[in-house]
Amino acid sequence: MSHASPSSRLASFALFCALTLTGAAQSQSNTAPPAEKGDVTTLSVKVKVVNVLATVRDKHGKIVNYLTKDDFLLSEDGQPQTIRYFAKESDLPLTLGLLVDTSLSQRKVLDQERMASSAFLDKIMRPQHDKAFLIHFDREVELLQDLTSSLDDLHTGLGKLETPQYRPASSGDPSGPGGPDPGQYPGRGQGGMHRGGGTTLYDAVYLAAEELMQKQEGRKAVIVLSDGVDRGSKESLDSAVESAQKADTLVYAIYFKGEEGGNSRVGFGIPGMGGPGMGGPGRRGGGRPGGPAREPHIDGKKILQKIAQATGGRFFEVSKKETVDQIYTQIEEELRNQYNLGYTPQRAGADSGMYHKIQLTTKNRDLAVQAREGYYSEE
Repeated sequence: MSHASPSSRLASFALFCALTLTGAAQSQSNTAPPAEKGDVTTLSVKVKVVNVLATVRDKHGKIVNYLTKDDFLLSEDGQPQTIRYFAKESDLPLTLGLLVDTSLSQRKVLDQERMASSAFLDKIMRPQHDKAFLIHFDREVELLQDLTSSLDDLHTGLGKLETPQYRPASSGDPSGPGGPDPGQYPGRGQGGMHRGGGTTLYDAVYLAAEELMQKQEGRKAVIVLSDGVDRGSKESLDSAVESAQKADTLVYAIYFKGEEGGNSRVGFGIPGMGGPGMGGPGRRGGGRPGGPAREPHIDGKKILQKIAQATGGRFFEVSKKETVDQIYTQIEEELRNQYNLGYTPQRAGADSGMYHKIQLTTKNRDLAVQAREGYYSEE
């Protein structure tokens, strides 16, 4: 059986989405000059097609890859939608981003992350089809390797991963207790995309989506390796998630419990917990009357879970029973067994920049669908 190439399938989809309008031309003025014989008037109309990547599992957690378009039910803002485009996307090109937390809390697991990431790229990357980039984040966000199809370049980038050197804090040190010393940070910051104050997780997700993924077509996924505790990002949690949703990017979160523990007490709250699909607002710690305010309690695991769920990705936790290598194997399996569903929203009125909630299910109630919760319309 022959299979259509990825390029021909994309071309077919583009042809499907083109809207051709025909009709008799009406005269708008008696004084208008008659059209020359052979003149052709072409009207181009842009049609908004929303794509949803989905993974389906049975009640035992096994991936289901035999479904057809008629097996799915799709709605937007509670209104049923007609699925116009459907394909199994195991062969389409993939754009992948690795976002690695290199803050001090992750220093003991960094070698493990580096080796597992290297092996994963060797398995998932197809040099003629796929490309990837590498970002590290601690007190800054830095692009270690721009988008490339070269495994050698990606391995070189992984080799540059390192945690900032520790030094005791001195009075007036803006980095805070145990903060990195810029003078002991050789070669870092020159290619930084954004400078922050500790562990700039939200900035890393935002910049990966906004600066890199937004410009790409096809399947897109980001893998975040972190303890999920943000310290000092300029972007909020909401804006980081929104940027990934606008870029149609799945976020797979791999949780490594930091040395300080997953529920770290730090001097920052959880900004932006009230957006679409993000639950209620974050609570700030109280304090004794007349006494100092208690530092807020941040659960990095829940933060990573929310980012993954809102974008249609998946959350994993590294443990003795589930190693990072095993987690990468599961991500690889998902990325090779996805469904891509496309639809043209059936709604009236201007909705520039509005958030729309997507619900995708199957007619078989024993199957669970993993897909993004919604998207923002173009502004």
